[in-house]
Amino acid sequence: MNTETNRIEYKQQLTNELEKEAIAFLNYHEGGVIYIGIDKTGKIIGVSDMDGDMLKIKDRLKNNIMPSCMGLFDVAAEEIESKDVIKITFASGTEKPYYIKKLGMSEKGAFIRVGTAAEPMPVKMIESLFAKRIRNSIGKIKSQNQNLTFEQLKIYYEGANKTLNQQFASNLELLTEEGKYNYVAYLLADINGMSVKVAKYDGFDRVDLTENNEYGYCSLVKAVKQVLDKMEVENKTLAKITPKEREEKRLWNPVALREAVINAIVHNDYTSEVPPKFEFFDDRIEITSFGSLPQGMAESEFFEGYSVPRNKELMRVFRDLDLVEHLGSGVPRILKSYGKECFKFTENFLRMTFPASEQVAPQVTAQVTEQATEQATEQVTAQVTMQVPCKYHASTMQVKELVKILDKEMNRQEIQSTLNLSNRDNFRLSYLKPALEQGFIEMTIPDKPNSSLQKYRLTISGKQLKEKL
Repeated sequence: MNTETNRIEYKQQLTNELEKEAIAFLNYHEGGVIYIGIDKTGKIIGVSDMDGDMLKIKDRLKNNIMPSCMGLFDVAAEEIESKDVIKITFASGTEKPYYIKKLGMSEKGAFIRVGTAAEPMPVKMIESLFAKRIRNSIGKIKSQNQNLTFEQLKIYYEGANKTLNQQFASNLELLTEEGKYNYVAYLLADINGMSVKVAKYDGFDRVDLTENNEYGYCSLVKAVKQVLDKMEVENKTLAKITPKEREEKRLWNPVALREAVINAIVHNDYTSEVPPKFEFFDDRIEITSFGSLPQGMAESEFFEGYSVPRNKELMRVFRDLDLVEHLGSGVPRILKSYGKECFKFTENFLRMTFPASEQVAPQVTAQVTEQATEQATEQVTAQVTMQVPCKYHASTMQVKELVKILDKEMNRQEIQSTLNLSNRDNFRLSYLKPALEQGFIEMTIPDKPNSSLQKYRLTISGKQLKEKL
């Protein structure tokens, strides 16, 4: 194993310093990982009582740290060099400073990661962090409806071979400090006013709405499962016949799509009662969640998988039900299939745009053997092309010409001049407007379409079309 770093701590065995090291990572802006069963030099020692130690760790982290860090850590068993070790992953908390419950919010109880050590947190830092603490979280907001039931949630827990006892509301942090149901409880209750929209459009813009589904007014867990089922239906398997074999491909990578759906719902900012939405177009799917990057997180940290759960209570429930895997694993899974350019951050929203793979008609099933002639191959290829109205066929020659020359952000005059066009109206009606409507280009200042500083750039679909051309 490598040596310790600012994000990795080794412990040969479970010691009374667990809480101290945990708090240091919870207060650190990048979170971190503690390994139990590895000594300071990186030598694998192993643990003798894996199950017992894991239970002790969960219990100590649950009961000895304030504010609650439930939903902010993972405890997992790993095998390294044929020996059992315990890996505890911590996200950076949003309610800093975290501290040892019995020692209070002081230099003796609060710690911060400095290099490879957990150091006492200075009083000034404690006061500063406490002043910035996010108070308007869904765990602190009282539900307007206190007559809530949770039969759906209980059924899902039973399905995961777990039971909810009479103290489940307290254990899952569904109560405010006054003992009233909070907004988390409201979202997980059998009946609520939250609904997730899944819309489908004919074309590349939001003009022709062909399907508008609402999943919600029920437990958020049930709504998530309904959305995932809808995604599975829409994520068709397309088949292409070649002289040697039948090739199959999904419209979107199913692992990345599932992670994107879960991330959008679990990390959505519900404090403004704005749910995430999912929109299908002919050439892409757009997933939009309310709330941009968590406070203090940079885009680079987001892409590297550092985790700062916006709704730690929801995260905890979704992990209990195996809907979420390890902390910080979602974005890296998405990036395996789609690049960083698929993510767009604004002041209030995060949007993920995944282009559809090249569509090939699934109904084409002509059998072509290895001895098939070149003529048969051409016939099958022609049949596939004719039966599928691929997004690229819908674009005009003028739009294609514009897409070809747009290799950077350009204003109207620059584009028109590069295309060698003198008639402004012709350029606007035959080139610029259809390229915008079909989603191949976008404005750099969409809120002010007539701005003198307005420029245009290729969208993900536009870049995909340019590659085809």
